[in-house]
Amino acid sequence: MGTLVVAWGIVMTLTGVVQNFGGLLATRFLLGVFEAGFFPGAIWIVSQWYPPQKTQSRMAMFYLSSALSGAFSGLLAAGIAQMRGLGGYEGWRWIFLLEGILSVVVGISCFFLLPDSPSTASWLNPDEARFLDLMHVSSRGAKLSHEGEKDKKHHWKTLWQVLCDKQLYLQALVFASNSVPNYGLKFTMPQIIKNMGYTSTRAQLLTAPPYTCGAIAAVLSAYFADRVTWRMPFIVASQSILVVAYSVLFVFAPRIASNVPLCYTMVFLACIGVYPILPGCNAWTINNLANAEKRAMGIAFMICVGNLGGLPGSFIFQSSESPRYPTGFGTSLAFAAAGIVSALTLEFCYLRHNRKWEGVSEEEIREKYSDEELDRLGNKSPLFKYTL
Repeated sequence: MGTLVVAWGIVMTLTGVVQNFGGLLATRFLLGVFEAGFFPGAIWIVSQWYPPQKTQSRMAMFYLSSALSGAFSGLLAAGIAQMRGLGGYEGWRWIFLLEGILSVVVGISCFFLLPDSPSTASWLNPDEARFLDLMHVSSRGAKLSHEGEKDKKHHWKTLWQVLCDKQLYLQALVFASNSVPNYGLKFTMPQIIKNMGYTSTRAQLLTAPPYTCGAIAAVLSAYFADRVTWRMPFIVASQSILVVAYSVLFVFAPRIASNVPLCYTMVFLACIGVYPILPGCNAWTINNLANAEKRAMGIAFMICVGNLGGLPGSFIFQSSESPRYPTGFGTSLAFAAAGIVSALTLEFCYLRHNRKWEGVSEEEIREKYSDEELDRLGNKSPLFKYTL
């Protein structure tokens, strides 16, 4: 994590001083490369510290901090932009220079302040670290990944297990039920509100309350999902709210100026529906991968595939189709509906596996399977229980 943050901080700083188009293109590419590993890494670290019933609320807080930092960074960027002309640099270059230097400082601090797991935390005594370690074993059925436990011969085998794990593709579709509508909403919400008859400035301001409600919904949904240790109902409920909101907007968008209260309410519902999906999806995925190495690879793979939804999501709301946006609303509805089907399918598969081995003792299982066979089976092992 420290290496990634330092690397993208250096690239951001270079972006502020590069003068030619080719250099800017290269630095933007490198920014994407180094930023790509941060989000899966952050989710993995959460899984190293918290048992399954406490992961989603922590991930929701992570999302909330991301949203707040986004709002703060906009204000910070606006202030830094006023430095234009200083040292002969444009305002946007100063944004990259200062934020890049700050990222390097924060990245360096990661090496000292961000331990991988309880056993490497300097502020915990041995008994506290052991307690957290054993809690992790009892809840996940696998040891944490510790320093020195790096058996490289198993890496390719684990990667193959990840690529062949059907649940990750279903989870990626659940993830895409957020990424496609969410990207479309981010790019199009100001225009949708502008179509209601507001000025561009006021339309931008009116986007803040829906996003705030979405962030609150994500935290509340995660809190209750952790309390009952059940992800599917909260994910499907959010996706269903999203379907309702986009359906109403699709129908009334051509007459949006004469249906402002209804359509603006649906914008609120869309945000309330879209934001709780990712914390739930990530918690569900990270809780249902057999060991630390597979969790690290699996969450990165799932996010990679699911995040591809951002590509169509960025282009489905076409200005030529304003104000109805049939392609945008139709595609978003399709992905939300597909996400519902995927979540219900995952729930069925998890329950079927758990019930198959319910009532079978560990002694009976070990008589039938060797330790090597159980390890090779991974998530299919009769000792492994999926977390709902």
